[in-house]
Amino acid sequence: MLAENLENWAQQERQEGEKLGIVKGEKLGIEKTARNLLKLGVLSDEQIAEATGLVLEDVVKLRTEGKR
Repeated sequence: MLAENLENWAQQERQEGEKLGIVKGEKLGIEKTARNLLKLGVLSDEQIAEATGLVLEDVVKLRTEGKR
């Protein structure tokens, strides 16, 4: 019984970790896309936010980080 409970707990933790990893990876991909769009210099911050689904503040933050 204890071994079964531990196995169930471990499986749930693995699944939660995988979900967290997927979410983090998606966010990194979106931010990379936004950085690439910023480098092109064709779109406004508002357009980049709309295209990527980021909030405007995040796009502005990425822009200022890119200038460092």
